[in-house]
Amino acid sequence: MPIHDQGYRRYTGRRVPRGRAWLVIATTGIRLLLTRRNLVGLLLLSWLPFLVRAVLIYGAVNAPQVSFLAVTPGTFRQFLQQQDVFVFFMTVYVGAGLIANDRRANALQLYLSKPIGRVEYVAGKLTILVTFVLLITWVPAILLLVLQIAFAGSFTFFLNNLFLLPAITACSFLVAIVAGASMLALSSLSNNSRYVGILYTALIFFSQALFAVLRGVTGDRWWSWLSMPNDVIQVGDAMFRLPLRNGTAWPMPLVAIAALLLASGFVLERRVRGVEVVA
Repeated sequence: MPIHDQGYRRYTGRRVPRGRAWLVIATTGIRLLLTRRNLVGLLLLSWLPFLVRAVLIYGAVNAPQVSFLAVTPGTFRQFLQQQDVFVFFMTVYVGAGLIANDRRANALQLYLSKPIGRVEYVAGKLTILVTFVLLITWVPAILLLVLQIAFAGSFTFFLNNLFLLPAITACSFLVAIVAGASMLALSSLSNNSRYVGILYTALIFFSQALFAVLRGVTGDRWWSWLSMPNDVIQVGDAMFRLPLRNGTAWPMPLVAIAALLLASGFVLERRVRGVEVVA
Protein backbone atom coordinates (compact mmCIF):
# COMPACT_ATOMS: atom_id res chain seq x y z
CA MET A 1 0.00 0.00 0.00
CA PRO A 2 1.51 3.33 -0.99
CA ILE A 3 2.18 5.80 1.81
CA HIS A 4 1.50 9.40 0.87
CA ASP A 5 3.40 12.25 2.41
CA GLN A 6 1.20 13.96 5.06
CA GLY A 7 3.67 16.71 5.82
CA TYR A 8 3.06 20.45 5.79
CA ARG A 9 1.04 21.78 2.87
CA ARG A 10 0.01 25.38 2.29
CA TYR A 11 -3.71 26.05 2.81
CA THR A 12 -5.34 26.66 -0.58
CA GLY A 13 -8.90 27.39 0.54
CA ARG A 14 -10.65 30.75 0.68
CA ARG A 15 -9.73 32.81 3.70
CA VAL A 16 -12.57 34.65 5.40
CA PRO A 17 -11.54 37.95 7.00
CA ARG A 18 -11.60 37.93 10.79
CA GLY A 19 -14.39 39.77 12.56
CA ARG A 20 -17.32 38.37 10.57
CA ALA A 21 -18.30 35.56 12.89
CA TRP A 22 -21.08 37.69 14.41
CA LEU A 23 -22.75 37.86 10.99
CA VAL A 24 -22.79 34.06 10.70
CA ILE A 25 -24.36 33.76 14.16
CA ALA A 26 -26.95 36.43 13.31
CA THR A 27 -28.00 35.09 9.89
CA THR A 28 -28.19 31.51 11.13
CA GLY A 29 -30.30 32.53 14.12
CA ILE A 30 -32.67 34.65 12.03
CA ARG A 31 -33.21 31.86 9.49
CA LEU A 32 -33.86 29.34 12.23
CA LEU A 33 -36.41 31.57 13.97
CA LEU A 34 -38.25 32.30 10.73
CA THR A 35 -39.09 28.61 10.46
CA ARG A 36 -41.24 28.87 13.60
CA ARG A 37 -44.91 29.39 12.89
CA ASN A 38 -45.53 31.14 16.19
CA LEU A 39 -42.94 33.78 15.36
CA VAL A 40 -44.32 34.35 11.87
CA GLY A 41 -47.80 34.65 13.35
CA LEU A 42 -46.56 37.24 15.86
CA LEU A 43 -44.92 39.19 13.04
CA LEU A 44 -48.12 39.21 11.01
CA LEU A 45 -50.16 40.25 14.04
CA SER A 46 -47.77 43.10 14.79
CA TRP A 47 -48.40 44.55 11.33
CA LEU A 48 -52.16 44.97 11.87
CA PRO A 49 -51.70 48.46 13.41
CA PHE A 50 -49.74 49.38 10.28
CA LEU A 51 -52.73 48.51 8.10
CA VAL A 52 -55.04 50.58 10.32
CA ARG A 53 -52.67 53.55 10.20
CA ALA A 54 -52.32 53.25 6.44
CA VAL A 55 -56.10 53.50 6.05
CA LEU A 56 -56.22 56.52 8.39
CA ILE A 57 -53.45 58.27 6.45
CA TYR A 58 -55.33 57.62 3.20
CA GLY A 59 -58.45 59.12 4.78
CA ALA A 60 -56.51 62.15 6.03
CA VAL A 61 -55.13 62.87 2.58
CA ASN A 62 -58.51 62.53 0.86
CA ALA A 63 -60.54 64.25 3.59
CA PRO A 64 -58.35 67.09 4.90
CA GLN A 65 -61.37 68.77 6.47
CA VAL A 66 -61.55 65.98 9.09
CA SER A 67 -59.18 67.38 11.68
CA PHE A 68 -58.74 64.28 13.85
CA LEU A 69 -57.32 62.39 10.85
CA ALA A 70 -54.60 64.97 10.17
CA VAL A 71 -51.11 63.48 9.84
CA THR A 72 -48.54 65.05 12.16
CA PRO A 73 -45.16 64.00 13.56
CA GLY A 74 -47.11 62.79 16.58
CA THR A 75 -48.88 60.27 14.34
CA PHE A 76 -45.64 58.37 13.79
CA ARG A 77 -44.65 58.66 17.45
CA GLN A 78 -48.02 57.23 18.48
CA PHE A 79 -47.59 54.35 16.06
CA LEU A 80 -44.18 53.44 17.47
CA GLN A 81 -45.53 53.53 21.00
CA GLN A 82 -48.48 51.35 19.99
CA GLN A 83 -45.94 48.77 18.87
CA ASP A 84 -44.46 48.55 22.37
CA VAL A 85 -46.71 45.63 23.30
CA PHE A 86 -45.49 43.67 20.28
CA VAL A 87 -41.90 44.65 21.08
CA PHE A 88 -42.37 43.16 24.55
CA PHE A 89 -43.70 39.83 23.28
CA MET A 90 -41.11 39.67 20.50
CA THR A 91 -38.30 40.38 22.95
CA VAL A 92 -39.46 37.62 25.29
CA TYR A 93 -40.12 35.08 22.52
CA VAL A 94 -36.90 35.67 20.57
CA GLY A 95 -34.49 36.89 23.23
CA ALA A 96 -35.15 34.73 26.29
CA GLY A 97 -33.32 31.71 24.93
CA LEU A 98 -30.60 33.36 22.86
CA ILE A 99 -27.90 32.76 25.48
CA ALA A 100 -29.84 30.63 28.00
CA ASN A 101 -30.30 27.82 25.46
CA ASP A 102 -26.59 27.87 24.63
CA ARG A 103 -25.78 27.62 28.32
CA ARG A 104 -28.17 24.70 28.77
CA ALA A 105 -26.65 22.83 25.81
CA ASN A 106 -23.07 23.77 26.78
CA ALA A 107 -22.78 25.38 23.35
CA LEU A 108 -21.21 28.52 24.77
CA GLN A 109 -17.94 26.70 25.29
CA LEU A 110 -18.12 25.39 21.74
CA TYR A 111 -18.62 28.89 20.35
CA LEU A 112 -15.77 30.41 22.31
CA SER A 113 -13.39 27.52 21.57
CA LYS A 114 -13.38 28.68 17.96
CA PRO A 115 -11.84 31.94 16.70
CA ILE A 116 -14.90 33.81 17.98
CA GLY A 117 -14.56 36.40 20.71
CA ARG A 118 -17.16 37.32 23.31
CA VAL A 119 -17.85 40.61 21.56
CA GLU A 120 -18.62 38.84 18.27
CA TYR A 121 -20.81 36.28 20.03
CA VAL A 122 -22.83 38.92 21.87
CA ALA A 123 -23.04 41.11 18.74
CA GLY A 124 -24.41 38.20 16.72
CA LYS A 125 -27.04 37.35 19.34
CA LEU A 126 -27.98 41.02 19.76
CA THR A 127 -28.36 41.43 15.99
CA ILE A 128 -30.92 38.62 15.93
CA LEU A 129 -33.18 40.31 18.47
CA VAL A 130 -32.65 43.83 17.14
CA THR A 131 -33.58 42.67 13.62
CA PHE A 132 -36.94 41.29 14.70
CA VAL A 133 -37.73 44.35 16.83
CA LEU A 134 -36.94 46.64 13.89
CA LEU A 135 -39.25 44.56 11.69
CA ILE A 136 -42.18 45.65 13.85
CA THR A 137 -41.06 49.23 14.54
CA TRP A 138 -38.71 50.87 12.05
CA VAL A 139 -39.81 49.05 8.89
CA PRO A 140 -43.59 49.73 9.17
CA ALA A 141 -43.01 53.30 10.41
CA ILE A 142 -40.83 54.09 7.40
CA LEU A 143 -43.40 52.49 5.11
CA LEU A 144 -46.09 54.71 6.66
CA LEU A 145 -43.98 57.76 5.83
CA VAL A 146 -43.58 56.52 2.25
CA LEU A 147 -47.33 55.90 2.01
CA GLN A 148 -48.07 59.43 3.19
CA ILE A 149 -45.89 60.81 0.40
CA ALA A 150 -47.50 58.47 -2.16
CA PHE A 151 -51.10 59.21 -1.08
CA ALA A 152 -50.48 62.98 -0.97
CA GLY A 153 -48.67 62.95 -4.30
CA SER A 154 -46.09 65.42 -3.01
CA PHE A 155 -43.14 65.75 -0.66
CA THR A 156 -44.57 68.76 1.17
CA PHE A 157 -45.20 66.99 4.47
CA PHE A 158 -41.83 65.23 4.34
CA LEU A 159 -39.92 68.43 3.54
CA ASN A 160 -41.71 70.29 6.32
CA ASN A 161 -40.72 67.55 8.77
CA LEU A 162 -37.26 66.47 7.66
CA PHE A 163 -36.45 65.38 11.21
CA LEU A 164 -38.99 62.56 10.97
CA LEU A 165 -36.71 60.11 9.16
CA PRO A 166 -33.84 60.35 11.67
CA ALA A 167 -36.34 60.49 14.56
CA ILE A 168 -38.09 57.28 13.47
CA THR A 169 -34.73 55.58 12.95
CA ALA A 170 -33.18 56.73 16.22
CA CYS A 171 -36.27 55.95 18.29
CA SER A 172 -36.68 52.48 16.75
CA PHE A 173 -33.03 51.60 17.33
CA LEU A 174 -33.21 52.95 20.87
CA VAL A 175 -36.13 50.65 21.66
CA ALA A 176 -34.39 47.70 20.01
CA ILE A 177 -31.02 48.22 21.71
CA VAL A 178 -32.48 48.78 25.19
CA ALA A 179 -34.73 45.72 24.93
CA GLY A 180 -32.00 43.62 23.34
CA ALA A 181 -29.19 44.48 25.76
CA SER A 182 -31.30 44.01 28.89
CA MET A 183 -32.76 40.73 27.62
CA LEU A 184 -29.35 39.31 26.66
CA ALA A 185 -27.97 40.21 30.08
CA LEU A 186 -30.84 38.38 31.77
CA SER A 187 -30.54 35.44 29.35
CA SER A 188 -26.90 35.03 30.33
CA LEU A 189 -27.89 34.58 34.00
CA SER A 190 -29.80 31.33 33.52
CA ASN A 191 -30.09 28.25 31.33
CA ASN A 192 -33.91 28.31 31.52
CA SER A 193 -35.53 30.53 28.89
CA ARG A 194 -38.89 30.58 30.70
CA TYR A 195 -37.23 31.86 33.85
CA VAL A 196 -35.49 34.54 31.77
CA GLY A 197 -38.83 35.63 30.31
CA ILE A 198 -40.22 35.97 33.84
CA LEU A 199 -37.18 38.01 34.90
CA TYR A 200 -37.61 40.40 31.97
CA THR A 201 -41.31 40.83 32.70
CA ALA A 202 -40.48 41.50 36.36
CA LEU A 203 -37.89 44.10 35.34
CA ILE A 204 -40.48 45.98 33.29
CA PHE A 205 -43.30 45.88 35.82
CA PHE A 206 -41.13 46.34 38.92
CA SER A 207 -39.59 49.53 37.53
CA GLN A 208 -43.07 50.80 36.66
CA ALA A 209 -44.39 49.89 40.11
CA LEU A 210 -41.44 51.55 41.86
CA PHE A 211 -42.10 54.78 39.97
CA ALA A 212 -45.83 54.60 40.79
CA VAL A 213 -45.15 54.10 44.51
CA LEU A 214 -42.65 56.96 44.76
CA ARG A 215 -44.94 59.25 42.77
CA GLY A 216 -47.80 58.38 45.10
CA VAL A 217 -45.70 59.03 48.20
CA THR A 218 -44.00 62.23 47.07
CA GLY A 219 -46.53 63.49 44.54
CA ASP A 220 -43.64 64.19 42.16
CA ARG A 221 -43.32 62.69 38.67
CA TRP A 222 -39.55 63.31 38.76
CA TRP A 223 -39.11 59.66 39.75
CA SER A 224 -40.23 58.55 36.27
CA TRP A 225 -36.58 57.95 35.35
CA LEU A 226 -36.68 54.82 37.54
CA SER A 227 -39.06 53.21 35.04
CA MET A 228 -37.31 51.72 32.02
CA PRO A 229 -40.38 52.07 29.72
CA ASN A 230 -40.85 55.70 30.79
CA ASP A 231 -37.19 56.46 30.07
CA VAL A 232 -37.58 55.23 26.50
CA ILE A 233 -40.85 57.17 26.13
CA GLN A 234 -39.28 60.41 27.37
CA VAL A 235 -36.26 60.18 25.07
CA GLY A 236 -38.49 59.14 22.16
CA ASP A 237 -40.76 62.15 22.66
CA ALA A 238 -37.70 64.42 22.66
CA MET A 239 -36.54 62.88 19.36
CA PHE A 240 -39.91 63.69 17.79
CA ARG A 241 -39.85 67.23 19.27
CA LEU A 242 -43.02 66.58 21.24
CA PRO A 243 -43.90 67.84 24.73
CA LEU A 244 -42.55 65.51 27.40
CA ARG A 245 -45.27 63.63 29.28
CA ASN A 246 -43.48 63.18 32.60
CA GLY A 247 -41.87 65.63 34.99
CA THR A 248 -38.29 64.71 34.07
CA ALA A 249 -36.34 66.41 31.30
CA TRP A 250 -34.93 64.04 28.70
CA PRO A 251 -31.25 64.10 29.86
CA MET A 252 -32.07 62.24 33.09
CA PRO A 253 -33.88 59.35 31.32
CA LEU A 254 -31.00 59.23 28.83
CA VAL A 255 -28.53 58.83 31.70
CA ALA A 256 -30.72 56.06 33.16
CA ILE A 257 -30.74 54.27 29.79
CA ALA A 258 -26.95 54.59 29.52
CA ALA A 259 -26.61 53.14 33.04
CA LEU A 260 -28.85 50.20 32.08
CA LEU A 261 -26.77 49.51 28.98
CA LEU A 262 -23.53 49.68 30.99
CA ALA A 263 -24.96 47.30 33.59
CA SER A 264 -26.05 44.91 30.83
CA GLY A 265 -22.60 45.04 29.29
CA PHE A 266 -20.99 44.33 32.67
CA VAL A 267 -23.24 41.28 33.23
CA LEU A 268 -22.52 39.95 29.74
CA GLU A 269 -18.78 40.44 30.23
CA ARG A 270 -18.96 38.38 33.41
CA ARG A 271 -21.30 35.65 32.23
CA VAL A 272 -20.22 35.05 28.63
CA ARG A 273 -17.00 33.17 29.19
CA GLY A 274 -15.43 29.99 27.92
CA VAL A 275 -14.07 27.24 30.15
CA GLU A 276 -10.38 27.50 30.85
CA VAL A 277 -8.71 24.12 30.46
CA VAL A 278 -5.60 23.72 32.61
CA ALA A 279 -3.19 21.03 31.50
